[in-house]
Amino acid sequence: MSAVQLNFQRFEKKYVLTPEQYDRLFSLLQHDMKIDQYGLHTICNVYYDTDHYDLIRRSIQKPVYKEKFRLRSYGVPEESDDIFAEIKKKYQGIVYKSRIAATWDEIQQMIKEGCVLPASRQIQNEMQWLLRRYRPVPKVYLAYERIAMEEKENPAGGLRITFDRNIRWRRDDLNLCAGDAGQPLLPEERIIMEVKTPLAVPLWMVSLLSECRIYPGSFSKYGTCYQRYIAVSEFSDSKKYFIQRGQTYVK
Repeated sequence: MSAVQLNFQRFEKKYVLTPEQYDRLFSLLQHDMKIDQYGLHTICNVYYDTDHYDLIRRSIQKPVYKEKFRLRSYGVPEESDDIFAEIKKKYQGIVYKSRIAATWDEIQQMIKEGCVLPASRQIQNEMQWLLRRYRPVPKVYLAYERIAMEEKENPAGGLRITFDRNIRWRRDDLNLCAGDAGQPLLPEERIIMEVKTPLAVPLWMVSLLSECRIYPGSFSKYGTCYQRYIAVSEFSDSKKYFIQRGQTYVK
């Protein structure tokens, strides 16, 4: 795991594509981009939040600063495999990500007992501060298939584009080792594209997006899951609670 990047700082733009837009753009990208070494792979996540979903509720309000905490694996891991505990922050359009690599059990000890895992002092302090402040608990499992592309001329530090499809979620079995099954997040087939770059998006890429009539949009997988499914359920449960107590419920 020593070769895996544990800190990121970059600009990210999201786009929601139809299958037709994806096919056309993907074909046009072949001139300047190539699929990275991982090819098509599955990304699995468990998102943590407070009991009342304070982190995602704040995030969907689009503040200047927001943060998320999740566990991530590439494919369904075995219990002895390393996974990542990640803090993802966004401030004034720049995304910062810090993460620690360890096994599922080791990361659970960090979350629940405050155990310190091998990492830089800065990442350790960030992780411990967030865990003490929010006391986050597992809330949602999200998985999807991803294809990532990198620039042919500058694969290490240039433009990077990811395409995510077959996004699925669940609220039970919130363990990365428990398989990647789940309910579809979106009712229609859509591909979520992220354009990631340390600098501005190159002009040739802007031209391709314009040619394909693809425009940036706001999309969060966890945010969409919360708004479409969880918030509705929470509202319904609260309403039932007030009715059962003979109280008036005000929406």
